Amino acid sequence: MTRHIRHAGVFCALLLVALLLNAARVQVVQAPAYDGNPANRRPEIFRYGQPRGDILVGGRPVTGSKDTREHLRYERTYTDGPLYAPVTGFASQLYGTTLLEKAEDGILSGTDPMLAPFPLWNDFTRAHSRGGDVVTTLDPAAQRAAYRGLAGRKGAVAALEPSTGRILALVSAPSYDPRPLSGNGAAATRAWRRLNADRDHPMLNRAVRQTYPPGSTFKVVTAAAALDSGVVGNLDAPTDSPDPYTLPGTRTRLTNASRGCRDASVREAFTLSCNTVFAKLGVEVGVADMTATAHAFGFDNPALRVPFPVARSTFGTSLDRAQLALSSIGQYNTRATPLQMAMVAAAVANGGQVREPYLVERTTRPGGSTLATAGPRAVRQAMYPSTAVRLRALMREVVEDGTGHRAAIRGAKVGGKTGTAQHGLGNSGTPYAWFVSWAQGERDPAPRVAVAVVVEDAEADRGDISGGGDAAPIARVVMEAVLKAGR
Repeated sequence: MTRHIRHAGVFCALLLVALLLNAARVQVVQAPAYDGNPANRRPEIFRYGQPRGDILVGGRPVTGSKDTREHLRYERTYTDGPLYAPVTGFASQLYGTTLLEKAEDGILSGTDPMLAPFPLWNDFTRAHSRGGDVVTTLDPAAQRAAYRGLAGRKGAVAALEPSTGRILALVSAPSYDPRPLSGNGAAATRAWRRLNADRDHPMLNRAVRQTYPPGSTFKVVTAAAALDSGVVGNLDAPTDSPDPYTLPGTRTRLTNASRGCRDASVREAFTLSCNTVFAKLGVEVGVADMTATAHAFGFDNPALRVPFPVARSTFGTSLDRAQLALSSIGQYNTRATPLQMAMVAAAVANGGQVREPYLVERTTRPGGSTLATAGPRAVRQAMYPSTAVRLRALMREVVEDGTGHRAAIRGAKVGGKTGTAQHGLGNSGTPYAWFVSWAQGERDPAPRVAVAVVVEDAEADRGDISGGGDAAPIARVVMEAVLKAGR
């Protein structure tokens, strides 16, 4: 009898061990597979079972969480949704996350291990840390000025602090309200379908995800390459440039919108925005030096993140001389995001140095203590400091005596460059109006803001569209907002 009891006890012990091993297998070994199974709703219920952390602008949250009392309990809310949508993106129970909501999802949702005081204990107990906050670099006054400046037109604005790379404004228009996408009901589905069917693509972030031919604003890069390479020494010397200019190896003649470009000096050509002079300069500089300068400014960089990814701005490397001429005036295959062109203006303002742009100043724990900070940003020398000084002078002349006069700010030093970019089959599309600029307040030791503006549907007759008329006034109000904030 004792022997049978002993056998039964051993058998029960073996069953207990088997149960423990199976539980361990399910909870540890197979847990990732179960967590990732689309039929398993527990992770979603767990994820939305507490409020999400907030995204802050100017010290105030522009996001929130609404208690719905449903299984997926908390939905995302947004303050001034269309104003900040190109920065926040959306957090949807049906359609996932985008932009900052995606890039900083671990902090905001509370799943980042850095938020847990005892990460291993949380893994064992399956506890969930409260979401942390994301503090942005945005200047709320500059963001609002850019949004109002576009006034419903299609286009984008990017503004940077040249000395640090902090993004002060990032606006894309038309925009949208992320709030209707937050839930999981029929209203969210209808909003999703409506936004995706909109021909104006309001969910496209034109400031960082759309590239455009930069037109004459790219002449800043060409001028930097010409000065650094020694092709141009004296800004006031005649350039021996014909008008029109026949593209090398072709019969195609390039013309100018302005008079006075024949043999114009670089100073005159920059102020008048002479295509012929800068196309010829690009050919004289050569593919190698033009490409090297464009890369130093940030073109062809596929890894730029702010922290969400930025579309790659391009400058071709396999170009014949005619293609190089067109690329050097921002046409052919040269394309840039507004953020990239803001980096170009910022490099001129910052003594030739390019600071990698960033949008997140710091992340914080739920109690407000700092979790991580942006830290020092990478620096590249896009041009010699002496070249930057000369380009600042050229850009100031564009605003004081040239096509960028509508960007002038009383009591401030302002430099700019206008651009009108042709596009479409046979250049049949409405030209894009560009303006890149920087501004320095009366008491500032260095420029405080650099801005790039592109307007897709400029409100003018096609022949009258210009960066100076359509984009420069928008850049001015953004720069004014930044300068006023620092007084």
